[in-house]
Amino acid sequence: MRPDYDPLDDPPWAMQLVVRVEKADPPSHDAVCAAAATAVVRLLTDPRADGPEGEWHARVHGWESRRIRKVARRARGIRWPEVQELPGVTAEAYGAQARAFPPGPMDEVPPQIAKLQVAGLDQPPAEEPLPPPDGPYAAIALNPDVTMTTGKAAAQCGHAAHLLLRQAGGRARKRWLENGLRVHLARDVPWHDCVDRATVAVRDGGFTEVPPGTMTAIAWIVG
Repeated sequence: MRPDYDPLDDPPWAMQLVVRVEKADPPSHDAVCAAAATAVVRLLTDPRADGPEGEWHARVHGWESRRIRKVARRARGIRWPEVQELPGVTAEAYGAQARAFPPGPMDEVPPQIAKLQVAGLDQPPAEEPLPPPDGPYAAIALNPDVTMTTGKAAAQCGHAAHLLLRQAGGRARKRWLENGLRVHLARDVPWHDCVDRATVAVRDGGFTEVPPGTMTAIAWIVG
Protein backbone atom coordinates (compact mmCIF):
# COMPACT_ATOMS: atom_id res chain seq x y z
CA MET A 1 0.00 0.00 0.00
CA ARG A 2 1.31 3.49 -0.85
CA PRO A 3 2.40 5.48 2.24
CA ASP A 4 0.17 8.38 1.14
CA TYR A 5 -2.85 6.17 0.45
CA ASP A 6 -6.07 7.51 1.90
CA PRO A 7 -9.10 5.18 1.69
CA LEU A 8 -11.41 8.20 2.02
CA ASP A 9 -9.92 9.55 -1.21
CA ASP A 10 -10.39 6.41 -3.30
CA PRO A 11 -11.38 7.08 -5.97
CA PRO A 12 -10.05 10.65 -6.03
CA TRP A 13 -12.54 13.43 -6.72
CA ALA A 14 -11.97 16.89 -8.14
CA MET A 15 -13.77 20.06 -9.09
CA GLN A 16 -13.11 20.82 -12.74
CA LEU A 17 -12.47 24.44 -13.76
CA VAL A 18 -12.46 25.57 -17.37
CA VAL A 19 -10.97 28.93 -18.35
CA ARG A 20 -11.72 30.67 -21.62
CA VAL A 21 -8.46 31.52 -23.41
CA GLU A 22 -8.99 32.73 -26.95
CA LYS A 23 -6.02 33.39 -29.23
CA ALA A 24 -7.16 36.96 -29.75
CA ASP A 25 -6.98 39.14 -26.61
CA PRO A 26 -6.28 36.34 -24.09
CA PRO A 27 -6.75 37.10 -20.37
CA SER A 28 -3.86 37.78 -18.01
CA HIS A 29 -2.65 35.39 -15.33
CA ASP A 30 -4.11 37.68 -12.66
CA ALA A 31 -7.53 37.85 -14.30
CA VAL A 32 -7.70 34.07 -14.79
CA CYS A 33 -6.92 33.46 -11.12
CA ALA A 34 -9.60 35.91 -9.98
CA ALA A 35 -12.22 34.49 -12.34
CA ALA A 36 -11.50 30.88 -11.37
CA ALA A 37 -11.68 31.63 -7.65
CA THR A 38 -14.92 33.54 -8.12
CA ALA A 39 -16.46 30.66 -10.06
CA VAL A 40 -15.55 28.23 -7.27
CA VAL A 41 -17.22 30.16 -4.47
CA ARG A 42 -20.25 31.05 -6.56
CA LEU A 43 -20.80 27.35 -7.29
CA LEU A 44 -20.43 26.48 -3.61
CA THR A 45 -23.06 29.08 -2.65
CA ASP A 46 -25.40 28.27 -5.53
CA PRO A 47 -28.76 26.92 -4.26
CA ARG A 48 -28.07 23.70 -6.16
CA ALA A 49 -25.00 23.11 -3.94
CA ASP A 50 -25.71 25.04 -0.75
CA GLY A 51 -28.52 23.16 0.93
CA PRO A 52 -29.52 19.54 1.53
CA GLU A 53 -32.22 19.69 -1.15
CA GLY A 54 -29.87 20.98 -3.85
CA GLU A 55 -29.06 18.64 -6.72
CA TRP A 56 -25.30 19.19 -6.28
CA HIS A 57 -25.25 19.10 -2.47
CA ALA A 58 -24.33 15.43 -2.10
CA ARG A 59 -21.51 15.77 -4.63
CA VAL A 60 -20.06 18.80 -2.87
CA HIS A 61 -20.36 17.16 0.55
CA GLY A 62 -18.72 13.96 -0.70
CA TRP A 63 -15.89 15.92 -2.28
CA GLU A 64 -15.28 18.09 0.79
CA SER A 65 -14.99 14.89 2.83
CA ARG A 66 -11.99 14.01 0.65
CA ARG A 67 -9.03 16.02 -0.59
CA ILE A 68 -10.46 19.09 -2.27
CA ARG A 69 -8.63 18.83 -5.56
CA LYS A 70 -9.33 21.31 -8.34
CA VAL A 71 -8.18 20.89 -11.94
CA ALA A 72 -7.98 23.89 -14.29
CA ARG A 73 -8.22 23.48 -18.05
CA ARG A 74 -8.40 25.88 -20.99
CA ALA A 75 -10.96 26.16 -23.75
CA ARG A 76 -11.21 28.28 -26.87
CA GLY A 77 -13.41 28.53 -29.92
CA ILE A 78 -16.30 26.06 -30.03
CA ARG A 79 -14.99 24.28 -26.92
CA TRP A 80 -16.11 27.15 -24.67
CA PRO A 81 -19.83 27.09 -25.64
CA GLU A 82 -19.72 23.28 -25.46
CA VAL A 83 -18.82 23.32 -21.76
CA GLN A 84 -21.41 26.03 -21.08
CA GLU A 85 -24.05 23.40 -21.84
CA LEU A 86 -22.90 21.30 -18.86
CA PRO A 87 -24.20 22.04 -15.33
CA GLY A 88 -21.96 24.56 -13.64
CA VAL A 89 -21.42 28.21 -12.78
CA THR A 90 -19.55 30.76 -14.92
CA ALA A 91 -17.88 33.83 -13.45
CA GLU A 92 -16.12 36.79 -15.05
CA ALA A 93 -13.39 38.96 -13.54
CA TYR A 94 -11.28 41.60 -15.26
CA GLY A 95 -12.35 40.30 -18.67
CA ALA A 96 -11.48 36.65 -17.92
CA GLN A 97 -14.14 33.95 -17.86
CA ALA A 98 -14.07 30.68 -15.92
CA ARG A 99 -16.64 27.98 -15.32
CA ALA A 100 -16.71 25.69 -12.28
CA PHE A 101 -18.45 22.31 -12.41
CA PRO A 102 -19.92 20.17 -9.63
CA PRO A 103 -17.14 17.92 -8.29
CA GLY A 104 -17.02 14.24 -9.03
CA PRO A 105 -14.71 11.24 -9.52
CA MET A 106 -11.68 12.06 -11.65
CA ASP A 107 -12.36 9.02 -13.83
CA GLU A 108 -15.88 10.24 -14.63
CA VAL A 109 -15.12 13.67 -16.09
CA PRO A 110 -17.57 14.55 -18.90
CA PRO A 111 -15.97 14.13 -22.35
CA GLN A 112 -16.49 17.81 -23.20
CA ILE A 113 -14.17 18.65 -20.30
CA ALA A 114 -11.84 15.63 -20.39
CA LYS A 115 -10.65 16.48 -23.91
CA LEU A 116 -9.51 19.97 -22.86
CA GLN A 117 -5.85 20.57 -22.08
CA VAL A 118 -4.62 20.78 -18.52
CA ALA A 119 -1.02 21.48 -19.51
CA GLY A 120 -0.26 24.73 -21.26
CA LEU A 121 -2.55 27.04 -19.31
CA ASP A 122 0.10 29.66 -18.60
CA GLN A 123 -0.75 33.30 -19.23
CA PRO A 124 1.45 36.37 -18.80
CA PRO A 125 0.87 38.52 -15.73
CA ALA A 126 -1.05 41.75 -16.04
CA GLU A 127 1.25 44.62 -16.98
CA GLU A 128 0.14 46.51 -13.88
CA PRO A 129 -1.61 45.17 -10.75
CA LEU A 130 -5.34 45.00 -11.43
CA PRO A 131 -7.44 47.45 -9.41
CA PRO A 132 -9.38 45.94 -6.53
CA PRO A 133 -13.17 45.83 -6.87
CA ASP A 134 -15.48 47.72 -4.59
CA GLY A 135 -15.50 45.93 -1.25
CA PRO A 136 -16.12 43.72 0.45
CA TYR A 137 -14.05 41.29 -1.59
CA ALA A 138 -11.67 38.40 -1.08
CA ALA A 139 -8.00 39.32 -1.45
CA ILE A 140 -5.83 36.38 -2.49
CA ALA A 141 -2.04 36.44 -2.59
CA LEU A 142 0.17 33.84 -4.23
CA ASN A 143 3.51 32.94 -2.68
CA PRO A 144 6.11 34.87 -4.73
CA ASP A 145 8.77 32.26 -3.91
CA VAL A 146 6.79 29.46 -5.58
CA THR A 147 6.74 29.12 -9.37
CA MET A 148 3.39 27.94 -10.72
CA THR A 149 1.70 27.90 -14.11
CA THR A 150 -1.51 29.86 -14.47
CA GLY A 151 -3.51 26.65 -14.33
CA LYS A 152 -1.90 25.62 -11.05
CA ALA A 153 -2.22 29.13 -9.63
CA ALA A 154 -5.89 29.31 -10.62
CA ALA A 155 -6.57 26.05 -8.77
CA GLN A 156 -4.70 27.35 -5.70
CA CYS A 157 -6.69 30.59 -5.76
CA GLY A 158 -9.83 28.47 -5.99
CA HIS A 159 -8.68 26.56 -2.89
CA ALA A 160 -7.99 29.81 -1.03
CA ALA A 161 -11.41 31.27 -1.85
CA HIS A 162 -13.03 27.94 -0.90
CA LEU A 163 -11.34 27.85 2.51
CA LEU A 164 -12.16 31.50 3.10
CA LEU A 165 -15.82 30.86 2.34
CA ARG A 166 -15.91 28.03 4.86
CA GLN A 167 -13.78 29.61 7.61
CA ALA A 168 -14.38 33.38 7.48
CA GLY A 169 -16.31 34.97 10.32
CA GLY A 170 -20.06 35.07 9.85
CA ARG A 171 -20.39 38.84 9.42
CA ALA A 172 -17.46 39.15 7.02
CA ARG A 173 -18.67 36.17 5.00
CA LYS A 174 -22.18 37.63 4.83
CA ARG A 175 -20.89 40.97 3.52
CA TRP A 176 -18.70 39.23 0.95
CA LEU A 177 -21.62 37.08 -0.18
CA GLU A 178 -23.93 40.09 -0.46
CA ASN A 179 -21.35 41.83 -2.65
CA GLY A 180 -21.26 39.01 -5.19
CA LEU A 181 -18.25 37.08 -3.82
CA ARG A 182 -15.79 39.23 -5.73
CA VAL A 183 -12.14 38.21 -5.76
CA HIS A 184 -8.94 40.18 -6.30
CA LEU A 185 -5.41 38.87 -6.77
CA ALA A 186 -3.25 41.06 -4.51
CA ARG A 187 0.09 41.84 -6.12
CA ASP A 188 0.73 45.31 -4.69
CA VAL A 189 1.05 44.21 -1.04
CA PRO A 190 4.34 42.70 0.27
CA TRP A 191 4.03 38.98 0.96
CA HIS A 192 4.92 39.24 4.65
CA ASP A 193 2.16 41.83 5.09
CA CYS A 194 -0.26 39.52 3.32
CA VAL A 195 0.65 36.66 5.65
CA ASP A 196 -0.07 38.87 8.63
CA ARG A 197 -3.53 39.72 7.26
CA ALA A 198 -4.48 36.24 6.04
CA THR A 199 -7.43 34.33 7.42
CA VAL A 200 -6.62 31.10 5.57
CA ALA A 201 -3.57 29.51 3.97
CA VAL A 202 -3.39 26.80 1.32
CA ARG A 203 -0.77 24.08 1.69
CA ASP A 204 -0.51 22.04 -1.45
CA GLY A 205 -0.99 18.29 -1.58
CA GLY A 206 2.05 17.92 -3.82
CA PHE A 207 0.34 16.19 -6.73
CA THR A 208 1.61 18.64 -9.38
CA GLU A 209 4.33 21.29 -9.77
CA VAL A 210 5.23 21.92 -6.10
CA PRO A 211 6.36 19.77 -3.15
CA PRO A 212 3.70 18.64 -0.66
CA GLY A 213 3.08 21.06 2.18
CA THR A 214 4.13 24.13 0.20
CA MET A 215 2.19 27.25 1.18
CA THR A 216 0.91 28.41 -2.20
CA ALA A 217 -1.83 30.95 -1.49
CA ILE A 218 -3.44 32.92 1.32
CA ALA A 219 -6.69 34.87 1.51
CA TRP A 220 -8.60 37.36 3.62
CA ILE A 221 -11.69 39.55 3.26
CA VAL A 222 -11.28 43.27 2.66
CA GLY A 223 -14.03 45.68 3.60
